[in-house]
Order: sequence, then C-alpha cells, then structure tokens
Amino acid sequence: MENPRDVDPSEVKPGVPGRNSVMGACVDSGSAYIPRSRGGVNVLKQNQVEAGDYREAMSRFAGAVHVVATMGEAGKRGTTVIAACSVSDSPPTILVCLNRASAGNDLFVANGNFSLNTLAFDQIDVAHAFSGLTGLSQDERFATAAWDVMQSGAPTLRNALAVFDCRLIEAKDVATHRVLFGEVVGLRIGDTANPLIYHARGYHGLD
Repeated sequence: MENPRDVDPSEVKPGVPGRNSVMGACVDSGSAYIPRSRGGVNVLKQNQVEAGDYREAMSRFAGAVHVVATMGEAGKRGTTVIAACSVSDSPPTILVCLNRASAGNDLFVANGNFSLNTLAFDQIDVAHAFSGLTGLSQDERFATAAWDVMQSGAPTLRNALAVFDCRLIEAKDVATHRVLFGEVVGLRIGDTANPLIYHARGYHGLD
C-alpha cells in the first residue's frame, strides 16, 4: 500500500512496487549496500533504508482491516485503516495511525472521539467504500452499512467483528502520521466470523 499501514492517502491502495524495489529481491537504491546470503535469502545491508524498500517489506506484514470513524461538531468522517493496535487493558486504550497529508483526518482531533470497527471478510465492500478509491463522499460511504452511536458520539458499525468506542486522550505527530490514542469507553463484540486481512496489497480471509 502507498503508506505501509493505512489509507486516504491513509487509505488502502492496491499499490505496485516502487521504482527502486523488486518483489523478493534486494536492489541498489542509491545508497551503499552489501548484498549477503542468509539461508538462501538475500539480505540488504545499506546505510539508509529507502522508502520504497520499506513499503515493499511492509507489504509482507498482514494486518486486520478496520474502519475508523468520528462524528461531532467538526463533521463526520470514516476511513479504512490497518495501522491500529492495543496499548493497554488498564485502562483499555488503543491507538490508530492516520496520514497527516489528508486534511480530512483533522476531524478526529477536532471531534475528540473515534470508533475502531473491525471488519469481517464479507464486509470487503465496506473496506473498499471507505478506502477513498471509489470516489464516494463521506455520506455515501456511511450509507453502505448500518451504523449507530454508543458512548463517545462516534459512529459505530453495527455488525462489526468488534467495536472499540473511544474518547480521544492524546494525538501525537510522528513523521508523516498522526497517532491517535483513545480510551475505550464502549465495547461491542460481534460474531466470530472470518476476519478481513490485508496482505501483499490485497484483501484476504483466514480460511
């Protein structure tokens, strides 16, 4: 994906290898390097990791697909993300990474809330709708599924595998991204269905 773990531009993109990267191979991207063999796999030792090579390596990293959503006085927004994880269970806290290049992502901080909605494999259309690739408006994106509101005021996906309803407690800018930390103030646990996974620039199920 264009950014290793998120979309719009923090939104999922069916990317292609960068000009200086080749699937399964180490390439000279302009910095000093020494190709070595370790267990039959080429290892690239270089002074600086190039962005294209980093994205190629991250494309091997499988992750669950979520829609992160917010709503409030600043407006309503949702986007497909992969870069999300647990921080702590006491108090329950999660983090989500969003690309700062997308001005619309400022709404998450302005509203002070967000929900993380984990998708099942049969919700791939929802992932596409919120990825930004379809050209749908925010209202059109939300119209593709059923939503309600729990505690924080953020929209929550009714039939998600899991919903983490969060109050924003901190936002930290790191390089190209903004990391949102949310205290989980509401939970909904859905069915144990086949989860939607993003790997090698495509959607997959576990079965």
